[in-house]
Parts: sequence; structure tokens; C-alpha cells
Amino acid sequence: MKLTVLVDNHTLIDRYLVGEPGVSYCVEAEGRRVLFDAGYSDVLLLNARKLSIDLLQLDAIVLSHGHLDHTWGLIPLIRLYTEAAFEGSRVRKPALVAHPLALSSRTQGSLAETGSLVSQEKLSSHFRIEVSTTAVWLTERLVFLGQIERQNDFEAWSPAGSILEDGVQRDDLILDDSALAYKSPEGLVIITGCAHAGICNTIEHAKRICGDERVVDIIGGFHLQNPSPERLQGTIEYMKSLRPRAVHACHCTDQRSKIALSAAVDLVEVGVGLTIEL
Repeated sequence: MKLTVLVDNHTLIDRYLVGEPGVSYCVEAEGRRVLFDAGYSDVLLLNARKLSIDLLQLDAIVLSHGHLDHTWGLIPLIRLYTEAAFEGSRVRKPALVAHPLALSSRTQGSLAETGSLVSQEKLSSHFRIEVSTTAVWLTERLVFLGQIERQNDFEAWSPAGSILEDGVQRDDLILDDSALAYKSPEGLVIITGCAHAGICNTIEHAKRICGDERVVDIIGGFHLQNPSPERLQGTIEYMKSLRPRAVHACHCTDQRSKIALSAAVDLVEVGVGLTIEL
């Protein structure tokens, strides 16, 4: 398995790539290429071009959830596909895998739209849509986890704005939040977008789906932005007991939380251009 960071809040020194507050990773496993999230803008395309990653040859696109910093990059990606088709280039039509709520319209505060700008109907012209609340195996070892079970108390989450569901505006509990897990011979690699469901809940869910208690690495957002003392302490205690080989906390993980986590685990820097191979 090879994972390349295409979009993140930060860039690595001396790489001269572009960062933005969003997430996109290219995951290559068992001969298949999967794009996990699409970031916020065309930064995905700029960085992929510099890193020689051909986005026209994706087998699947997976959305961790439907927020703008994970889905709005789908528009420049569609534009790339359309222009390539005009030029007669070979364009693979990838599957788009997500929770059924991931493409719903969302609002928060004065913001008119914080969800996907493209409807599922429009996206189906460009991608093979596969929505699921349950696990979807993308390769023999790589799995989309579906809806995450929220079992512990310290990661309880209050509504974040509202979501249009079956024509009705409801409190948005971000139930579409999901992640990827890769079953390496040494143990699991957990790949998250924001972990709105809770990073500890996400890891436990991945263990159940994969039937493996070992966790080698965790990369992605931990949703620790000014967390409550209870949430931060609960996460630290969980990580101490988990004892992963490395932790790549990024995106929506603030500096205070990273410092606290670094006392419990081997916290590794993340930025655009980082490659992880197992």
C-alpha cells in the first residue's frame, strides 16, 4: 500500500507544493488507485500533476463525508475529465463510494451551502455512484468503513448546522462521516478525513470490520479542534492503550492537541507530498 498526501492544510519544507484547508489522499493498493476525498479546490489537480499522479486513471473515489473541504474539489476533477474527453484522452470512469448522506445539501450559520455543490444525479454522469451505510471492500485489503458506530461517551458530538434529508431539514450529526482501513500484514492502517464520529470510535469500528486488533498507523484529521478536556484526555488514554507504531494526525487537529498526543504516541509530521508505504 502506498499513500500520497495530495491536499492538506500544510506542505512539507522544500517540496514547493500547494496547501489548503482540506483533505485528499491517493491510495494505491493491489493494483488499484483510489482517491480519498477531493479537497476544496483545484489544488488537488495542481499537486497531482507535480507528483506525476494521473487522476484520469482512478479506479474509485471515496468521500469521507460531505463537507466542502472534502467535496468541492470534485468540480475541477469533473472539468479535468471533460477536457480530457474533448482531447480524445483515455478516461477511466471511477466508482464514487460514499455514505448516502454525503452528497446532501448542508447549511451552517450564515453559510448557504457547506455540503457538496454537485448533486448525486449530476455526479452519476461522471462516476459510478455506490452509496452504502455498510462496509465496501475496494480491494482485498482496503475497505470503506460505512457508517461509524458511536459507542464511547467522551467523543459525543452535537449538531453542526443542518442537512437536507429526504426533503426535510434536520440537525446535522454528520452521520455520513466514515474512513478507510487497510489490512497490512503488520496490522491496520486507518485513513480518516475528519473523524467527526470520533477517532477512537473510528478505530474500534475498523477493528470490528477487519477482524484485527493491531493498528500500525493512523493518518488524517482527528477532529480535535479546541476539544473539551474530556475528549482530549479520553483520546490520549485510548492512544496510550492502542500503542500504534506511528500517528499522522493532521487537517482538523490543532496544535495543542498534537502536543498532547505527542506525549502518548510517535506523532509524525504531515504535509502535501508526504508518502507512506507499507
